Amino acid sequence: MSRTVFCRKYQEELEGLDFPPMPGKKGEDLYENISKKAWEEWQAQQTMLINEKHLSLMDPNTRKYLQAQMERFFNNEPFDKAEGYVPPEK
Repeated sequence: MSRTVFCRKYQEELEGLDFPPMPGKKGEDLYENISKKAWEEWQAQQTMLINEKHLSLMDPNTRKYLQAQMERFFNNEPFDKAEGYVPPEK
């Protein structure tokens, strides 16, 4: 059986991550408080931001920017979205 966490984003018990997604205190916080569903949604959002804004992960300012947007995303605060993105029609 998979572990569950009370997800900060969705405010309900959901399946948790299999392991901390990054080292240190931040990774442990995410592991304990963010669901797999929320993490996967953030990964998709982060990819769109990187691609649409032509961000370089080599730039420390880019990493700080993405970290801040991640916090806003998980705390249900307004966060930057990729401009011009049109979701595919189903």
